[in-house]
Amino acid sequence: MPASSRAQQKAAGAALAAKRGEQPESDLVGASKDMFDSMTEAELEELASTAHDDLPEHAPKD
Repeated sequence: MPASSRAQQKAAGAALAAKRGEQPESDLVGASKDMFDSMTEAELEELASTAHDDLPEHAPKD
């Protein structure tokens, strides 16, 4: 499942760093905190590794 926006990719990267112990969990807020709690390291890595060249900054609201 690729990221749908740069913001989602950044949040996944922050959550992944916390999962790996590279940054404190207490630094997470909002979507990154939710991702940390609900996703596995593999899922976060997949989202965070999405190429961001063609991604919008934020996902369009439907």
